[in-house]
Amino acid sequence: MQIRYFQKGFNYSQDGTGNRLVIHLQGCNLHCPWCSNPEGMNGNGGESLSTDDLIKEIASCKRLFFDGGGVTFTGGECTLQKDALIEVLKSCKQNGVHTAIETNGTCPYTVDLFENIDLIISDFKHYDEEKLRKRVGQVRDYRKNITDYLKSGKPLLIRIVLINGFNAEREDAICFAEFFKDLPTQNATFEFLPYHEYGKSKWEKLGKEYQMKDAFVTQDTVKLFEEIFKSYHFKTIRS
Repeated sequence: MQIRYFQKGFNYSQDGTGNRLVIHLQGCNLHCPWCSNPEGMNGNGGESLSTDDLIKEIASCKRLFFDGGGVTFTGGECTLQKDALIEVLKSCKQNGVHTAIETNGTCPYTVDLFENIDLIISDFKHYDEEKLRKRVGQVRDYRKNITDYLKSGKPLLIRIVLINGFNAEREDAICFAEFFKDLPTQNATFEFLPYHEYGKSKWEKLGKEYQMKDAFVTQDTVKLFEEIFKSYHFKTIRS
């Protein structure tokens, strides 16, 4: 079986615990105008290798997975290559490698994918489905998925990117918190990431217009969201 990717390499603590091999799988179901990796949107782009070769590469890196490290699959949207991903994840688990995925949380998942993941890192871009759809394209299941992630009891890191004019007002912070208040969040941690334009040059390199304007937020906004979530007794971090 083949798996498509556009980037892979090591990163420490930004994509899960410890030192991790981070593999960006090709293809995404959304079109977020602030995306840092627009080169990963096209499902036919990137490079291809066999799942067997990827499994061998991961196994050869085990000595580098220190401080609770392992392998993280991100994207694009890694769950779009579900069958190949499951094959690799199963091998990782059999070989004692800690596994994590970073997902936008809008794709259906199956039990055999879910049971082979040790850590879920999920976006939660907006509490209002219609506002989200207008900005990023067709979404489905994202409320159900985040609820299922929480109910699973698996460690879950929920990341909310704060974007001026989209989801970064005080009222938004309260609405986000209200969404989660009646859900089982004991195994969840929340992180608020200020908008950045690291992907702007990539959009331009692809010959596409970078559409984001006046989207930055201040550290005071990040702090406000953290304080409101802490008032609801949610755990927050900064990585």
